[in-house]
Amino acid sequence: PRFTAYTDLKAQLLERERRKLRLEEFKPRVLTSFVRNQLIDEVYLPMVGDNLAKQIGAAGDARRTDLMGLLLLISPPGYGKTTLMEYIANRLGIVFIKINGPALGHNVTSLDPQEAPNAAAREEIHKLNLALEMGDNVMLCVDDIQHCSPEFLQKFISLCDAQRKIEGVWRGQPRTYDLRGRKVVVVMAGNPYTESGTKFKIPDMLANRADTYNLGDIIGGNPAWFKASYLENAVTSNPVLAPLANKSQKDIHSFIRMAESGARDAEGFEGSYAAQEVEEILGVMKKLVRLREIVMRVNQEYIHSAAQADEFRTEPPFKLQGSYRNMNRLAEKVVTIMNDDEVLALAIGHYQREAQTLTTGTEANLLKFKSIIGILAEAEAARWEEIKRTFQRNQVTRGVDQSDAAGRVVAQLASVQTGLEAIQQALREELSRPTAAPQVHLDLTPLVNHLEALRSTVAERLATPERETTGPADSSALAGRLSDELGSLRKELSRAIKDVHSGTMAEAMKRMEHEMEMVHRTMATLKDIASRQRDHVRNVEEMLVARAKEGTVEVALTQEMLQNEAAFLERFNEVLAQARGEEAPAEGSPKKRKNGDGEDNP
Repeated sequence: PRFTAYTDLKAQLLERERRKLRLEEFKPRVLTSFVRNQLIDEVYLPMVGDNLAKQIGAAGDARRTDLMGLLLLISPPGYGKTTLMEYIANRLGIVFIKINGPALGHNVTSLDPQEAPNAAAREEIHKLNLALEMGDNVMLCVDDIQHCSPEFLQKFISLCDAQRKIEGVWRGQPRTYDLRGRKVVVVMAGNPYTESGTKFKIPDMLANRADTYNLGDIIGGNPAWFKASYLENAVTSNPVLAPLANKSQKDIHSFIRMAESGARDAEGFEGSYAAQEVEEILGVMKKLVRLREIVMRVNQEYIHSAAQADEFRTEPPFKLQGSYRNMNRLAEKVVTIMNDDEVLALAIGHYQREAQTLTTGTEANLLKFKSIIGILAEAEAARWEEIKRTFQRNQVTRGVDQSDAAGRVVAQLASVQTGLEAIQQALREELSRPTAAPQVHLDLTPLVNHLEALRSTVAERLATPERETTGPADSSALAGRLSDELGSLRKELSRAIKDVHSGTMAEAMKRMEHEMEMVHRTMATLKDIASRQRDHVRNVEEMLVARAKEGTVEVALTQEMLQNEAAFLERFNEVLAQARGEEAPAEGSPKKRKNGDGEDNP
């Protein structure tokens, strides 16, 4: 009986601890919609495998003794960073513990659960310490690190170098975890483009220890596989293509090639398909190819725009995304009977709905989207150019206080100076091109007439060979005609060559450049004068305010005095003279101050 009670108690304790630790949640589960495409086989797995070999070691003689490192995956949302790592953990048979970055927030900076600001953050810190307590066969994945504090991420620096140590807290007791030689994989994933990148801060010492890969920009070295992955991942989302997910990957690639090239493969398929089924699948796949080009173009523009700093922009930021998630949402609505216009309308409608969440940026992003895919109407193009010009003007006055008149003047002068510099640069580039001289239009009609007259003379002479030899008079006349015609031809050619090599146009361009430089210097001088005058007025105004507080004198500043320094000095001297001419007030009587009109103020 006591042994039975012992086994029952042991089972109860194990069950209680199992429920407490929630171990079932740490088993990696692969999504049913996951597709192991060519990009994963040929790019992602070798790439991740090299990093895992550095962190947990490789089999055989290639095993490293200095296990270290960190795998850092970045990309826009929707590229399957977390799904990929969960699939790899499932294949390796290790525990997958994911730490949710948004649940931690920017306020969590410690690995002590008791210091967490809320229950959700406390639970995430507890899971992190549990992974460290396990200490073997664990993949620790910190997801969405753009929402985490850089001070929190610094805690992982020593874990990612050869020391493999980290300080943690388990059940209220601080501990130092030494994970050297253990099979512990550290992965971090995030979106560097969220909130224009302002919240994405990784400590440089941590980034130096990481192997960083951008899944959204992997097209740089593998364009074919990256493009095909959009279609391979969309197979499970479309009802017509869904049966292909259970067939051979070779069949999917064959359908993709047929849709892209329009040619039918002679090798056939590994699976059996009816003729009608093949036509239906091809019809859907061709429309997905068209949608893929739009989505990929949006993705490239999003990455390009998000990587720019705000002060260097020449147009509003583009925030529409083109990820696998967008492609799947479009693929689920495609049917075989749709034509090209309906496919385009489907893409436009999708991104119109996406843009509605951008509030004030909706119009600019939709116009940019239409410009990207080349369907911008004339009126929309004019509106887009107007938006860009307004944005560029606003860029000049960024950070300037609108209530500061002098600051606005200086900003406008800076804008004029920028325009003059652009004109000067354009002129310099044009003048530096030896082959880019202005095209000269010459009237060669006189040359044609002279050549025609010369040809007629020679033809007339050659047409009468049977006549007797002409006398001296005829020969002299013919020689005179030829000489006159050749002389006229020489004059016309000389004039044409002179026009071509004339330096008139170059001299005019040089004079114009000199004049623009003079204007540029003048505007720069005006800008400096305005800045000095603004600083001078501010200093005087501050001095007068300080003295007014001491009860010495007050001078009311008017707009005329701010704009005219002579008027200001004249008024200032007048008030000082009036103040000096007054008798000192009687002892005990209240002091009086002068206002701008010379009247007494109590």
